[in-house]
Amino acid sequence: MTLMEHLTELRRRLIITVAAIGVGAIVCWFAYPWILEFLLEPYCRSLPEADRNATEVFGSGCQLYARNPFEPFSVRISVAGYGGLILAVPVVLWQVWRFVAPGLFSHEKRFAVAFMVSGVTLFFAGAALAYWSIPRALEFLSQLGGENLVEWYAPNEYLGFVIKMIVAFGIGFEFPIALIFLQILGIVDNKTLRNGRRYAVVGIVALVAVITPSGDPFTLGVLSVPMYIFYEIAILFGRIRNRRAKKQLEAQ
Repeated sequence: MTLMEHLTELRRRLIITVAAIGVGAIVCWFAYPWILEFLLEPYCRSLPEADRNATEVFGSGCQLYARNPFEPFSVRISVAGYGGLILAVPVVLWQVWRFVAPGLFSHEKRFAVAFMVSGVTLFFAGAALAYWSIPRALEFLSQLGGENLVEWYAPNEYLGFVIKMIVAFGIGFEFPIALIFLQILGIVDNKTLRNGRRYAVVGIVALVAVITPSGDPFTLGVLSVPMYIFYEIAILFGRIRNRRAKKQLEAQ
């Protein structure tokens, strides 16, 4: 393919991706009441029992408090947009594969199904881990301020925090797919990964600190540990692959 053909193909894949995100955003717009209840659940679980049932001044402790007339609309737009991105993850991954596939050998293209299944599974596994860790992160952060601070969150800040956590964990769990794919393409050598373990630990922690909105020690640990385990899994995959290639070469 020429450069213009590559650019045309990229434009086509981007259009399909944006259309899929748009369809997902429309679905999430109408499903907003249920999505909001789902996203509020970690906040409710992080509150003490007395605060959950509070009725003075601000009503129930699990409510969010809009500070201007336009905030409910902006919140719904944000939830619909991020929700559409999350729903479109399978389409996004498939478009990435379709764009890269023309440059692969026939024996490399057979990884298409594994790439799709593992990519989607890992993304939603990361999102589930984020959802589990959010109440614990909120509790940790609230304890730092002391007992004299009461958590009354605004919608934009709280929902932005939750959604960014879910997306960050989902993207972080794509880490092994990227490493394995780079080894298959020959861009990264397995020996380089083995020798770079110490640098990988520092890099993973720094990356997690950047992509997660809170940056607290609890969240850093919850995401950094699985990402390093994935790093070791990618190294193991490369070793097995190199041994098989060596045996095939000796047999020939």
